[in-house]
Amino acid sequence: MTEFLQLHLLTAYPPSNLNRDDLGKPKTALVGGTTRIRVSSQSLKRAWRTSEIFQSALAGLVGTRTKLAGRMLAERMVAAGATEAFARECATVLASQLGKAKAADDKKKPLEVATEQLVHLSPEELAAIDKLATELAHGTEPPTAEAAKAVLSKTHKAVDIALFGRMLADSPDFNLEAAAQVAHAFTVHEATVEDDYFSAVDDLNTRQEDLGAGHIGELGFGAGLFYLYLCLDRDLLVKNLQGDQDLASRAIAALVEAAAKVAPVGKQASFASRARASYILAERGSETPRSLSVAFLKGVKDADLLTAAIKVLGATRERFDQVYGAPESASYEIDATAGRGSFAELVTFASRPAGS
Repeated sequence: MTEFLQLHLLTAYPPSNLNRDDLGKPKTALVGGTTRIRVSSQSLKRAWRTSEIFQSALAGLVGTRTKLAGRMLAERMVAAGATEAFARECATVLASQLGKAKAADDKKKPLEVATEQLVHLSPEELAAIDKLATELAHGTEPPTAEAAKAVLSKTHKAVDIALFGRMLADSPDFNLEAAAQVAHAFTVHEATVEDDYFSAVDDLNTRQEDLGAGHIGELGFGAGLFYLYLCLDRDLLVKNLQGDQDLASRAIAALVEAAAKVAPVGKQASFASRARASYILAERGSETPRSLSVAFLKGVKDADLLTAAIKVLGATRERFDQVYGAPESASYEIDATAGRGSFAELVTFASRPAGS
């Protein structure tokens, strides 16, 4: 039977602008008829996979998302002695097999061969592009479409691709279904996006003629306690990692740690809004997964917001179990502000295989 790991996290962020909309303000969502501040799953996954935690724990096993694989090939070929014109021709063939090729500007940036879409490439595939560049550098004929597409692999072990999936519209054979599903985080209470009117002083202004500020601007921000739900299909993760159980455990451990400790980097220099999860509930079992976001359909209103949110979350979970039947699953929870539980034990609980 399929084993799922579900995480429910409550994280309090002070005034911040972690994830901006098209107007530069914190993203929002209407939940239960009230406005909540939101952090998108795309922003969260990007922050996790590029974090020091992820990169250190899984060194050499993290992929690269880029439009510039063609440029990479061209630059490697030129460095090995190929002409720019021939390198550009070869790079265009490669780009057309990874997605829709974007034409290079022959005069300004002759090697800037790109794809219209971001392509998530594993370390093995990047190495294959390097090898292809070496093979082509002293040749006279560009690669065939088949040779260019051969850089793609179905048997790589890029952990972030295994977790978050990959879609190549023009090469669907190399698509990978995501083992992890990440919801958008949102505040458990009604929240307001505010505007920070600020000014900056010109240090060299003697103020004898101009008493005004050197710069004036506005910046949106908001604060709140966020609920985040994450569901992971361990069996699919193991499959995506070519059956490597140990690597799957390492990947889950890194994901749990990153989800608990890493915040998106948006406007961190302005707000220093780094935070760790205050509360985490981990559930592991074969029962059909379910989010507990309905617990916060009615916004929490309490002076002790975190305690109230934990209580509401627990009560909702118990009522679901009463109605649908208690699942055959194990769970572990920590409450950092109360000093309850051990994060190290939670990571161990979440990452070990079923039955162990």
